[in-house]
Parts: sequence; structure tokens; C-alpha cells
Amino acid sequence: MTTTPLLSELTARAKARAHPRTDTCPCTAATLADRPDATVVRHADTVAKAHAPGTPLGDLVPRLATATRLPGILLAPLSPAPVDLTPHARLVTFWPYGTPVDPDTPEAAPWEAAATLLARLHRTPAPTPLPPMRGPAKAARAVTRLTATGRTHPATSPVLKAWAALPAWARDEAPMPDDSTLCHGDLHLGQLVRHPAPDGPWLLIDVDDLGTGVPSWDLARPAAWYACGLLPPDEWTRFLTAYRAAGGPAVPADGDPWPALDIPARALTVQTAARAVAKAVVEGRPLDEVEVSMIDACARMTSLPPELSTGCAK
Repeated sequence: MTTTPLLSELTARAKARAHPRTDTCPCTAATLADRPDATVVRHADTVAKAHAPGTPLGDLVPRLATATRLPGILLAPLSPAPVDLTPHARLVTFWPYGTPVDPDTPEAAPWEAAATLLARLHRTPAPTPLPPMRGPAKAARAVTRLTATGRTHPATSPVLKAWAALPAWARDEAPMPDDSTLCHGDLHLGQLVRHPAPDGPWLLIDVDDLGTGVPSWDLARPAAWYACGLLPPDEWTRFLTAYRAAGGPAVPADGDPWPALDIPARALTVQTAARAVAKAVVEGRPLDEVEVSMIDACARMTSLPPELSTGCAK
């Protein structure tokens, strides 16, 4: 990975923050992510994150405060105030290191823990002020990128048709119908860590999309993958059962959950498909099997009547 001025500065900041926290620092360092929307580095037991350019301070501060107040649900930052990393114009936050989910052992995926944490988050009264959950905004941004980079790609048409069929709130063109429930905004297994590392309890991470909104959005990614045949039924059942057992309000306590999940699952399918096509165009490669399955799901959304097209391919 190429070392950039931002990466070098962030690495130095992580080291400076880590050393006062440990008597004998092993000085182990690693770059955990280096993307346009986030650069994340680790030094020993400290993680430094440079948030996306243009992240509003007025949105990030209450999100950090919420994480600080919910230590049994969200990983708490080392400080409630971000640092302005000049001259890079990036807000930086510092976090304790947690052990992530191992992608090489899918059979050990903590679906029950993820569902239980979500249910607890959704049942927690949302503090004020807190901005809206950013799930619909991220979906809209993925579609905007698709129209900018992949307008002539043959897979673009079914994605855009499925997007146009969604209600305005799911396209980030109108307020969400729920503006009071505390939501994560971008739930997937990469958003869980064990802390204290390596064997502490599971906690949710990444407050960038945290806010108030429709709680079923937080269940939409596993729901969409299940409906599209990419998540085994037993894993989806484990997740849904644990969420209901913990009193999660996003779906009914029993019976069919899909009336509540249908719109968010469709939106997450479109978002995933849009990202896939845009990425394939930029990389100059064909779509892979998983990406094709998401495109096919978008096509089914608009080719079947609503009563026969619940979810993606359910």
C-alpha cells in the first residue's frame, strides 16, 4: 500500500495516542483501511480513524457522545471530541482496538450477538440532538456513482428501474417515516468487534451513519442477502430469532417479518448492485457471480407484481 501524507500523519497520531495508554508498547502498527471515505490505522491497542472529507463536526460530535453513553452496545471512543487533522481537512477520532469477526470462519459468525446488540440499540431512547441515520443517503450516493460511471453498462438499467420503484424516503428524497428510533445505519458483520480484545463481549463499531430512522434498515443487509440466496436460511433464522428474543421493534414479535423488511431489503439490494456495477466499470472487468445475483434480484423487483416480489428473491 502506498504511503500518503494523510496516512503518515494518521499513523504518527495513532502512535502518539497509544504510548501513554500502555507501559510497554510493542509498537505493532497496521493500516486497517485506506479508502476515500475512511482511513483507519492501528498502533498497538489504539486505532485512529480519519473520517470522510466533509464530515460535519455537528453530526459527528453527537454520534460520538451517543457511543460514549452506550458502552455495552457501542464501542466507546477514547475521547468524545474529534481532532481536526490539518492540513488534510479530515476529522480524526481515536478508539480502543477490538478483535474483528474472522471472515475465514463464517460458521462462527456472531449473528446472535449482532441481532441482540441491534435490538438493544433500537430499544434505547434516542438522545437529542442526533442527525438522521444515513442509510438512505448511502444508497442514494451509490446510485449517483453508478449513473456517473456506468450509465452505458447493460446491468445499469435494471438497477435504476428498481431504484425508481422505491418510495421517496428510501431514496433519501423525503424524511423517513420513523424519526425517533436509534439506528446504526450500516449494519454488517464487519461492524462488530470484541473488546477488550481478543475475548471481550461483542460491540458495534462505526458511528458515521448512526442516527434516528427506520430500524428495519439495520436488518436489511442480512435480509437482502437471505432473500437473494446469498445467506443460508439457518443463519438468517438465527439472526431474526435472536433479534425478536431481545425485543427488537423493527419487525413483529412473530409471524411474517417481510412487510417491515421489504422496502429496506430492496434498497440495500439496489445499493449493493449499484456499487458492484460501478466498481466493475472502473476496474474494467466483468461482474462476478455474486454481483450478477444482485443485478438479477433488481430485475425481479420490477418484473413481478408486488405481491409476488417480496424482498429480493424470497
